[in-house]
Amino acid sequence: MQSLYPDISPFHTFFLETDSIHQVYVEQSGNPAGIPVIFLHGGPCSGTKPDHRRFFDPERYHIMLMDQRGCGRSQPFGELESNTTQDLLADLEAIRKQLRIDQWLLFGGSWGGTLALLYAQAYPRQVLGMILRGVFLARRTDMEWFLQNGANRIYPQIWKEMLDAVGAESGEQILPKLCDAIFGDDQSAAERAALHWQLWGGQVALGADFLPNDLALDSRAVKQVQMELHYARNAYFIAEDQILQNCAALRDIPAIIIHGQNDLTCPLEAGWLLHRALPHAGYRVLPNAGHVAKGEEMIDALVAASDQMARILS
Repeated sequence: MQSLYPDISPFHTFFLETDSIHQVYVEQSGNPAGIPVIFLHGGPCSGTKPDHRRFFDPERYHIMLMDQRGCGRSQPFGELESNTTQDLLADLEAIRKQLRIDQWLLFGGSWGGTLALLYAQAYPRQVLGMILRGVFLARRTDMEWFLQNGANRIYPQIWKEMLDAVGAESGEQILPKLCDAIFGDDQSAAERAALHWQLWGGQVALGADFLPNDLALDSRAVKQVQMELHYARNAYFIAEDQILQNCAALRDIPAIIIHGQNDLTCPLEAGWLLHRALPHAGYRVLPNAGHVAKGEEMIDALVAASDQMARILS
């Protein structure tokens, strides 16, 4: 059983200047002469953490972390203007060029894996390989599972509490109601909706490991939820089923797909369909893992995948 590599600190950080008000936080750690890898965090609304450096052997990898627009340490926090999938992909390419990297490995989970696939389809010659966890294909059916008819049958009580918090009826589309509350002028209603969205997402993602008392509810939390819903209500700024339909562009790119059997946020069907579209990719289903990149089984699989990819690319 493999574990995370030891803690390391960045040797360089900077803010990528964009053609908008956004400044994107980027850091580098590990070996500057190693295999370039970019870690793509989930969300969209999250950010990178120090442990994200630890999936990679610091002697073999040149490790880059970025906080996507409006996320983490990027500025201004929570800004939605000029914040689309296409903007994020452009930022990735600008980072690659600024750091004078010819090709790099993409490592992403959930929404981060979505970005990795979209970037690879747009810039296949710049991609050495991909490690993808908890595949999210950003289709209508994926949103319907999470926000209409699917996960609500697993946690009906918490689902009903979220419906009640935004004044939605059973069977009604909840996304418009959530957006009305989150983007409305009533701050207390926005905070209530944000709290129940976080309770819902945390319960579905973490199951029995979810600790609702750890949630922090403040203006920053509302902005995080606003960003997540901004992408959801815009269908993630991509065409329906865009990723699977464009997988032919990825046939020459080494890839490893890792998915937890118990993933209720992004059910295993998405990982299975991606593997069918990319039959050359390594495919590993973890029988006891869920959605998040935590737990011995998931950490072992992700570290093993980065070690395996280092051998392939060396």
